[in-house]
Amino acid sequence: MNRFFIIDTNVVVAGLLTAHADSPVARILDGMLSAAFPFVVSEALLAEYRAVLVRPRLCKLHGLSDAEVDVILTDMVCHAIVLVPASSGENHRAPDAGDQFLWDLLATRADLVLVTGDKLLLQDEAMQQRVILPKEFVGQFLH
Repeated sequence: MNRFFIIDTNVVVAGLLTAHADSPVARILDGMLSAAFPFVVSEALLAEYRAVLVRPRLCKLHGLSDAEVDVILTDMVCHAIVLVPASSGENHRAPDAGDQFLWDLLATRADLVLVTGDKLLLQDEAMQQRVILPKEFVGQFLH
């Protein structure tokens, strides 16, 4: 089965902040911007990407203006598959209520895999085969 990936906000942020171009998070962000693998987003996930990336504390770290963040996100969306998530009433509850939009998106299709560094999400037994670390993603799917 072909896989499509949901890249969690923490991976995108880490990809922008790392000084190591060969790190898994940098390779994933570069892959998103160059369409190296199939990935999906939802309006909620894109909104979270932007809300987090324009936080003043993070702006000081990555050095990008709001307009530059918007350019990166626009470039990213050009390569993404935009999905409308399944209704959360029918889905498994996320370990963290603030991440329910990720679980709803994951429930939309059986071929979706979430790439995250969030330990709480990685520990959810019901989703264990569908939630992986950036390092695992790079090793298995990004060559």
